[in-house]
Amino acid sequence: MAINEIVRMHEDLERALAKPAAKRSWVMVIDTRKCVGDHACTVSCMAENVCPPGTSFRRVFETEYNDYPGVDRFFMPTNCQHCERPPCAKAANNVAAGAVSQRPDGIVVFDTKVLAAKPAAGRAAAKACPYTAIVADEGGYYTEGTPKLEPYETRTIFELDRTLSRRQTKGAVRKCTFCAHRLDAGMLPACVTTCIGRAMYFGDANDPTSLVSELLAKNATWQIKANLKTRPRVHYIGFAGRADMATATATSCMECHQ
Repeated sequence: MAINEIVRMHEDLERALAKPAAKRSWVMVIDTRKCVGDHACTVSCMAENVCPPGTSFRRVFETEYNDYPGVDRFFMPTNCQHCERPPCAKAANNVAAGAVSQRPDGIVVFDTKVLAAKPAAGRAAAKACPYTAIVADEGGYYTEGTPKLEPYETRTIFELDRTLSRRQTKGAVRKCTFCAHRLDAGMLPACVTTCIGRAMYFGDANDPTSLVSELLAKNATWQIKANLKTRPRVHYIGFAGRADMATATATSCMECHQ
């Protein structure tokens, strides 16, 4: 993804925000050929969302394709898939009505207040999620036991259209929101902006001129556990011809990294 593609995504975002929310359909596209496994997206997610120790809304798995001598090792970034048919919503709402909902633009929303008050609803949501994308906020701090808790751990959390403190999130389950608070302010998700491999794309699938729509139209795509009919909003490209990806040259790298 070249610099002009970052600019283009910002332009796509600006155009999408000019439309009613119900006319947008946020999606994420991840090119596995470009992910270098540096975990910058994981760290930026932790910082952006003030995650407690041992948790992040994003994980980058290391996996392999094929067998020796043609082993192809690659990285697989994952987060909440923001399913169009989210199993977590049904499971949690059976325990506590309104615990999980979905915005008109497709983002799956956790009500932190309800989930903190009804831990069983959070446990039900986590159990129902087939993507292990839900984490528990047990209230710990990285700087606990030191002379003072550092401000970066106690600062305000911007989650969706609300501001929260770590005291309010303790006991609740949390997850990726596609950085909805950033989107609504005209910024791309933190993970997208910090990916040094430029492997991640974000935008409005309802806009046929958007970069994500172009990528989905031009590439074979794959979705995690699509057989479950959850209809994830995270699409992966770069899986076609994986056997040819074990060998890279300066020329082949430039095919992806402009």
